[in-house]
Amino acid sequence: MSDSREPAVLFDIDGTLVDSNYLHVHAWACAFSDVGIAADAWHIHRSIGMDGSTLVDTLSGDADEDAKQQAKDLHSRYYKDLAGLLRVLPGAQQLLEHVSSMGLQAVLATSAPEDELSILRDVLNRDDVVSAMTSDSDVETAKPAPDIVEVALRRAGVTAERAVFVGDSVWDAKASGRAGVPCIGVLSGGICRAKLMEAGTRAVYRDARDLDKQIDDTPIADLIR
Repeated sequence: MSDSREPAVLFDIDGTLVDSNYLHVHAWACAFSDVGIAADAWHIHRSIGMDGSTLVDTLSGDADEDAKQQAKDLHSRYYKDLAGLLRVLPGAQQLLEHVSSMGLQAVLATSAPEDELSILRDVLNRDDVVSAMTSDSDVETAKPAPDIVEVALRRAGVTAERAVFVGDSVWDAKASGRAGVPCIGVLSGGICRAKLMEAGTRAVYRDARDLDKQIDDTPIADLIR
């Protein structure tokens, strides 16, 4: 890789830029209930951000494959039914604009399915400052595997040393760490600071707005120093 392009800030979307995590929790809870799988909401929440198939395997115990697939399909349906409740998190749009104005690439590094990604992009409404993005179609296994982060790096045309990842879950931190990319955490996904730091984040901020206000003291600013 030539590293001829500007350094990149890789952004998770769910829980980082768009307030969607608890809608996912509700959708999964409904889906699991429909197929007779007992899954507590707190356990579902801790798994949000994980690869979808891994999430189902983790929460479904010894359920058969048909039930697991049905749960995934139902989650997608319930989540889309809730799409009208999606909101941009405070400061998210401004953070993307700020990163772009600093001469850095803003990259959406998500493993959301293409149909969900389309909804999230419409809600976020900042494609004009996004230089590249990923989706679940780019990898076989998503977070905490590093694959989606590595795809995002290739799309941005940079090496891990010239990138920073921003996410809200331990799975973001683990995936980016395995790809060699420093991770900044935000609390807007509902995971506490201690858990994010334990997973490997370099620093944790309240939300995108808080990160944006302090950006000059973060690894993001280090990319242009």
